[in-house]
Amino acid sequence: MRNELLAIIEKNSRIDLKDLAVRLGRDEIDVANELAKLEQEGIICGYHTLINWEKTDVETVTALIEVKVTPQRGQGFDRIAARIYNYPEVRDVFLISGGFDLMVILEEQSLKDIARFVSEKLSTLDSILSTSTHFILKKYKDHGTIVNESKEDEREVVTP
Repeated sequence: MRNELLAIIEKNSRIDLKDLAVRLGRDEIDVANELAKLEQEGIICGYHTLINWEKTDVETVTALIEVKVTPQRGQGFDRIAARIYNYPEVRDVFLISGGFDLMVILEEQSLKDIARFVSEKLSTLDSILSTSTHFILKKYKDHGTIVNESKEDEREVVTP
């Protein structure tokens, strides 16, 4: 039940407990207990809402910042990653393969805000060797959800 439960709530964390129990073929209390257990074990880390900010009047800029660092003896990348993810501006931090070591994702109100963060906070950290910043110009799919799906009727018109 555990893996199926996780797969369902990953796609829709707002699913009603009763509907979830029906889909899993279990009692509601069993499902509620399993959810609580998964939260206590740190398997479920949080619940999030995906917002298409392009449809609001809020201006946001998302940046993907590749970071090359010098790993610290005995701690690898964990210590520098923790210093970075503790900044409130930082949305995500990932250890990645390839030419860079970390991927930092920021969401700010302007390009200047992102540039200021990179130059005044990120680049000044001792272990940072270099950064490369990329900006998201348009989101097509985010967290498995198509965000700007065209609702136009794409069927071919047939006339007699």
